[in-house]
Amino acid sequence: MAYVHKNYIYNEQLSAEENLLLDRLFKLRLSHMSEALEKQFLNLNMELEDFYTRIADIINYEWDQRQSTKFNKLLKKATLKYPTADFDSAIYEEDRMLDTHTIELLQQCKWLDDTKNLLITGSAGAGKTYIANALCIAALHHHKTVKYIRASTLLQESEKARLNAHTYDYVNQMAAYDLLVIDDFGLMELDMDKCRDLFEIIETRDSKKPTMIVSQLPVSKWWDLFKDNTYADACLSRMTAKAYRLECNGRDMRKA
Repeated sequence: MAYVHKNYIYNEQLSAEENLLLDRLFKLRLSHMSEALEKQFLNLNMELEDFYTRIADIINYEWDQRQSTKFNKLLKKATLKYPTADFDSAIYEEDRMLDTHTIELLQQCKWLDDTKNLLITGSAGAGKTYIANALCIAALHHHKTVKYIRASTLLQESEKARLNAHTYDYVNQMAAYDLLVIDDFGLMELDMDKCRDLFEIIETRDSKKPTMIVSQLPVSKWWDLFKDNTYADACLSRMTAKAYRLECNGRDMRKA
């Protein structure tokens, strides 16, 4: 491989002309193209390939590496619980009792542009969080910014921001994500302050960016979580109106 300095690139096995081309690509911030071209220079059998194949390999390598770097950055910021989650044949097993057609449609990520929310509900251990994370990864592959956060953490951070007079900044931070995923919704009491904090986040995203909410409780019982009826009505109307639904009431995946 070439010796890389902050100001130049050089490989003793190559000619001056070849090193010059590598160096220019490197200085043009096309380091992956430089790497791919270097490999071609070192592989004499590549001369058997036609020009289109050779240049396509170089360009595609640069493209793929940049896409991979971008995806990894988005993945790190998403703070997923299952960063390697994906959809395999297990979702089609009968005892999972999943609406696989809906999952297949959600995987296409077209729904993210509809600005409608997605509500994933069902029994404990049925794989709600894993499915939610797999959908997040699908969104990341479409270059969407994603934030996965547990409801309790969201409310703790909201409270901290409010006490430090940073509510505006925190709400805008949560509003900026293309997809916000709130997991374990319902495993906490929503007093007046928490109602207000949750409302600010939901209201800021309403009709602008989709929010995914994951809960063990059926939607019909969410109203009882709120200590204030006005906030209950205001939040739920924004969270549930025209939202897509996905039920997970199959076997306990933890036991499996």
